[in-house]
Amino acid sequence: MANPILTSGVRQNLLTLQQTRDQQSVIQNRLSTGKKVNSAIDNPVNYFTSLGLNDRSNALTGLLDGISNGIQTITAASQGIDAISKLVSSLQSTIKQAQADAAANRPSAIGGTSSGGTPPATLLGKIGGGIYTGNKSAKDLALDTTLGGTEAPASYNSTTGVTTDASLGLSAGNITLSIKAGNTTFVSTTLTATSTVRDVVNEINRSGIANASVDSSGKLNVTGTGSGTLQIGIAANATAATALANSQSDTLSQNTVLGLPLTTANTGIAASAGNSTVRTNLINQFNDLTKQIDQLAKDAGFNGKNLLSGDKLSIIFNEKTGSNQAKLDVQGETITAANLGILQAVSGTTVTGQFNIQDDNALNNMSDILTGALTSLRSTSSTLGSSLSVVQTRQDFTKNLANTLTTGADNLVSADSNAEGASLLALNTRQQLSQTALSLANQADQGVLRLFQ
Repeated sequence: MANPILTSGVRQNLLTLQQTRDQQSVIQNRLSTGKKVNSAIDNPVNYFTSLGLNDRSNALTGLLDGISNGIQTITAASQGIDAISKLVSSLQSTIKQAQADAAANRPSAIGGTSSGGTPPATLLGKIGGGIYTGNKSAKDLALDTTLGGTEAPASYNSTTGVTTDASLGLSAGNITLSIKAGNTTFVSTTLTATSTVRDVVNEINRSGIANASVDSSGKLNVTGTGSGTLQIGIAANATAATALANSQSDTLSQNTVLGLPLTTANTGIAASAGNSTVRTNLINQFNDLTKQIDQLAKDAGFNGKNLLSGDKLSIIFNEKTGSNQAKLDVQGETITAANLGILQAVSGTTVTGQFNIQDDNALNNMSDILTGALTSLRSTSSTLGSSLSVVQTRQDFTKNLANTLTTGADNLVSADSNAEGASLLALNTRQQLSQTALSLANQADQGVLRLFQ
């Protein structure tokens, strides 16, 4: 069968209709997909560029989950530090309660008599026994007594009303005062023969490990600030070790002239019997709080990571590998009461890891330890806060960057629905015109047909 022969006009109008139909199909596809580039055929450069941008955006979006988990892990650790700090503050309050109740076992030498023994002579005897009349009290007489000079008791002139101070008769030019309690030793070499008992009292008080005073009867009283054995040695021209090693036959010793037994130097003043009931009752409270510190630190984890148990947290910020990978490593530390230096409280003899709550010095040391623990916790909290700030900043940046990449990718391939809609309307109009032109072109052939009718 022979193919029909179409006129040039008809063929041209058919071609125009075909082109219009193809263009309509393209625009309809763009409108349905929302993209002007749907494959590499449409625009290979834009297509593959958009594909790369979307791939990176998807990779960064996938990292956001890990970043979010990292934020929660750091936040959990930071909250744990805050809670532990409150527990340490509670421990400080417990120590203050214990310190507020006077220790019942401090070593003391009062009026020359102590648990270390009774001295052969007392300061009270040196100031003249019953000579207390005149313009000085027995207390002032004792305090103004000089260490050196010719030994003489205090005297009072009833005619002139003048009191002559006593002298202890120590001829040594330099006098060493040595005080020891536990592992703490205080040494003073500032005393001389012209020094007074008042100077001795001041030096003892300056030590921080013993308190001294003279009472209204002229007796020298010495009390340790802690509950451990207290050694006090006063010797002429002696070293600190010699001052503490004086025996009752040691001629260097000057303890007795001050009303202190010789044995306070070598044997020491033992702690008095008895403990504070209040302090004893606080032991369980203190130790329970220390246990809570350990338990709270173990519970401060998130999704299997605990920065307070020494775990290491790695947070990845980009999709690259090797040296180009951006990440943050947050190294945790093991937080326990022991690691913070906090000891267990006991009443009496201690072993490693314990402190005697009955001992004032031990309480003071523990108070300092708790203050240091708070400082350490604040430092850890600051470090975690800095890391959290970095991770949150990177989280916001990653979100914005992923959005920027997606928007850029869409701009390369997305279709403008308004423009495409207008184009489709124009093509529809062109199609109608082409159909009309095709109809007119066919009328010429119909005219020839009428000639045969």
